[in-house]
Amino acid sequence: MNTKAISKNNGQKLNGFSTEAIGDDHLFTSLETPMKANAFDMSNEEKKSRISILFSEIMDVLGLDLTDDSLSGTPDRVAKMYVEEIFSGLDPQNKPKVALFDNKYQYNQMLVEKNITFYSNCEHHFVPIIGKAHIAYKSSGKVIGLSKLNRIVQYYAKRPQVQERLTNQIANELKTVLETDDVAVIIDAKHLCVSSRGVQDDTSTTVTTYYGGIFNSPEKINEIQNYINN
Repeated sequence: MNTKAISKNNGQKLNGFSTEAIGDDHLFTSLETPMKANAFDMSNEEKKSRISILFSEIMDVLGLDLTDDSLSGTPDRVAKMYVEEIFSGLDPQNKPKVALFDNKYQYNQMLVEKNITFYSNCEHHFVPIIGKAHIAYKSSGKVIGLSKLNRIVQYYAKRPQVQERLTNQIANELKTVLETDDVAVIIDAKHLCVSSRGVQDDTSTTVTTYYGGIFNSPEKINEIQNYINN
């Protein structure tokens, strides 16, 4: 294994600080998920095969016996899980197809979809982020199927993430799809990189918000919070 190539980022610095000095500090470097230009040159089957080999190396370095019946299939299982499940949101082919419908009911107040459960993974340590998303929007003349709101959340959650980016990505997608700036996104999540390692705080959660258009006012923010908390 080319360990030198894998460790090549150790010398890089951000704002003058090394990755070691930054440690567990939270980083948010871009709105878009950082992807290589050739990210999709390799097929999913090729990716699974390669990940399986590499994960076998990790297990071997840790001292695990890959001939054991319980462990022998783990590299393949992890590879399949990475590509087809928990990181499937990296592939634009998995982006949910959304159809809009005329607002025939003439419902012109906010619609709130709350408590959308999602599972993501922290891009700093590749451990789970578990939380709930709350979404509000006001129709611009079109409406969206409720399940599509859930699917949009799941799509952006199923990739290595930071919560701030996840919040903004969901909001921007909703604004584009719904053709309106009147969108709000609130995410309340537990980060296992905080609770299961590092500082090991199992009680704290993180809340991030996006308020656009008519929702970016104290009155509407309070109204949304009342809907969510009741």
